[in-house]
Amino acid sequence: MRYITLALLVLIGLVHAELWFGKGGVPRVMDLQGKLALQKVGNDAARARNAQLDAEVRDLKEGLEMVEERARYELGMVKPDEILVQVSTPRK
Repeated sequence: MRYITLALLVLIGLVHAELWFGKGGVPRVMDLQGKLALQKVGNDAARARNAQLDAEVRDLKEGLEMVEERARYELGMVKPDEILVQVSTPRK
């Protein structure tokens, strides 16, 4: 009985030592948690930058479409391969 107790205590000691000093031990987990926190901060900054760039792209696309529409209707401008056809209503 005494040997079984001693063997179990040695095994518990080995498991405990592996927990603290092994590959997947507490220091490794803490190191990975720190790296994860830094990566999350970097990801949040990248997401914010991506959202800002997306808004700029949408503004530029919509802005160019509005400029093009205004130039076509108000100034009668056409693209190089287009033919302008104006339809007028008869006067009464």
